[in-house]
Amino acid sequence: MDNVFINDSDDEFEDENPEDRNLWRLAKRYIRNWENPIEFFEDIPFRKRYRFSKRAVIEILLPLVNAQLRRLDNRGLPISPLMQLLVTLRFYATSSFQIVNGDLRGFSQATVSRIIVRVSRIIASHLSEYINFFTEEKRRSNKNKFYEIANFPSIIGCIDCTHIRIANPGRNYGEVFRNRKDVVSGSQREILDIVVRHPGSTHDAVIFDRSGLRCRFDLGRLDGILLADSGYACRSYLLTPVLRPETDAEVRYNTAHKKTRIIVEQLFGCWKRRFPCLYYGLRTKLSTSVVIICATAVLHNMCIKCNLGEVIEEVFNEPIIENIVNREQDGIGLVHRNAFILRHFS
Repeated sequence: MDNVFINDSDDEFEDENPEDRNLWRLAKRYIRNWENPIEFFEDIPFRKRYRFSKRAVIEILLPLVNAQLRRLDNRGLPISPLMQLLVTLRFYATSSFQIVNGDLRGFSQATVSRIIVRVSRIIASHLSEYINFFTEEKRRSNKNKFYEIANFPSIIGCIDCTHIRIANPGRNYGEVFRNRKDVVSGSQREILDIVVRHPGSTHDAVIFDRSGLRCRFDLGRLDGILLADSGYACRSYLLTPVLRPETDAEVRYNTAHKKTRIIVEQLFGCWKRRFPCLYYGLRTKLSTSVVIICATAVLHNMCIKCNLGEVIEEVFNEPIIENIVNREQDGIGLVHRNAFILRHFS
């Protein structure tokens, strides 16, 4: 026998008051009512967890991403731009698993992954604004500040590579695509140029040879000198140390070179200390890792430009690797270097 619905009431179902029906309807559960870290943490604990002060997050970082993250309606209970920014900063500051990062805020791992990619792309899109050789006035300022370190003239930057651990991409890239990033440092440990596209198996000098920075020097669009270790080819605009100094002038040159070039190693330590995800490694896919590295580079320069201070509670020992092979022993670059030593260090 088929089930038959019998309405014993005098009133028809269609005549019910819609407001009465809302009384027995289950209320929607809002699972994202977690505490706001801006209100929950004091200033110092907040900065330890997010690497920026509350004021910097609200006044500097949030306007950078707010326009592209803001939703015009509340459909689907969207995560606020502020919370997306904080989730991404927390990932940069801890390099924890995304599922753990999500559990702290009540988000799924997939949601955290999408947030990190989305926010990192927005921040990395400002790369040309915050990472460049600036104006002629800025380069002149860099020369003066570098000269104050060890009396080494005409220096506008120091160049070197650093390793950033990444997840094994697998397939044909497993062995070759180990990580290496080419970076040029300014006198305030800011990043002036960065190349992220080469695998770690690529030699430092090859990365520089294929960079746009070398083209600008070769075309005469940049004036000044870069300092590099012996893994790079000596050029008129890129000076390397003397491998076997024989004269007092060469010893003085090497001493000044080492004292000045150490600033790029300090940059790597400061950068990775501020964003430990670069030190402990990235477990994201290759394209996302590149975006994250660029985004943290932008944030690092932003900290220096806005004088936001450094994170000092953790110390990472960035290994200093001295390459001892000079790739251009008899080239014109060495002739220029010898003349430079005679002119400035004799």
